[in-house]
Amino acid sequence: MDVKKVCQKFYETKKISLEEFSFLYNLEDYRDLNAFARNLSLKNFGNKIFIRGLVEISTYCKNNCLYCGLRRDNKNMTRMRLEKDQILKRVEAGAAMGIHTIVLQGGEDPYYTKDLMTDIISVIKNSHPEMALTLSIGERPFEDYKAFKKAGADRFLLRHETNDEDHYRLLHPKKMSFKNRMRCLNDLKSLSYQAGCGMMIGSPYQKPENLYKDLLLILKFKPQMVGLGPFIAQKDSPFKDFANGTLDSTLKILSIVRIADEKLLLPATTALGTIREGGRELGILAGANVLMPNIGDSKLRQNYKLYDGKIGTALENKDDFYSLSSKVAAIGYELSLVRGDY
Repeated sequence: MDVKKVCQKFYETKKISLEEFSFLYNLEDYRDLNAFARNLSLKNFGNKIFIRGLVEISTYCKNNCLYCGLRRDNKNMTRMRLEKDQILKRVEAGAAMGIHTIVLQGGEDPYYTKDLMTDIISVIKNSHPEMALTLSIGERPFEDYKAFKKAGADRFLLRHETNDEDHYRLLHPKKMSFKNRMRCLNDLKSLSYQAGCGMMIGSPYQKPENLYKDLLLILKFKPQMVGLGPFIAQKDSPFKDFANGTLDSTLKILSIVRIADEKLLLPATTALGTIREGGRELGILAGANVLMPNIGDSKLRQNYKLYDGKIGTALENKDDFYSLSSKVAAIGYELSLVRGDY
């Protein structure tokens, strides 16, 4: 097979066979794949990289996902959460930096009730109506999602993790349900959120066929965002001895997903920068068009340990934000502070 022909056919038809996917995924030299995806990103966004200010709000989580450092049974995790006024303070700091999209992210913490989150969202949107607000706070009832949307939330990111129910069971405790995760994603789309899904590349027990199913989900679900990055083991999780996902595999999947939808909001994640210095820049060159600098509370971010070695936890907020400008400039890009809607 020819890389460029396979990419062009997939781009035009939005159809790809398992054989064609496997060909791209197993490429040793994947420069042409990255270049095809990068050109699509440049066509739609120029050399602009959208910025999302990330505010982590809680290290508490009611779930027990086997891969995550925030899991409920991790006794070595320092548990912290931000109160309403602390969240609003971090949002104001982001606004002062010129950031026009804020992401509130946390473990599935029951402390943040529907009423409390609705109040927080309302205050943010009343103070900054021009600001896009993204939530990444996990599975919630339909009525919660509806209330958050009515209060002004614009986007919601909920990684599906895997589009294979058997694989899902290997990554999560019995109490968690693949069907409920899919229900949540469909609820978000039905409520007209800019909705995002996503997965870990190289997660335990993952096969290339699983990633192919993930791609089919993206083609069918048509999300506005896809958050994907390499699996990185966490020392206090049941998966502590599993090998990390690789940079190469992640960059190939990034490019394949970009070809699936040339207008996607596609982050070069912190995990990419953690697994390899300069990984986020390589992600941009593979077709990503979003960066998410951490502008959250310094103490909480030091304890928000989804995985080991996470970069940015010890930096001052402004350093993490402003240092990105020179990093992307070095590869011919520049930061854009506009909302960057789909």
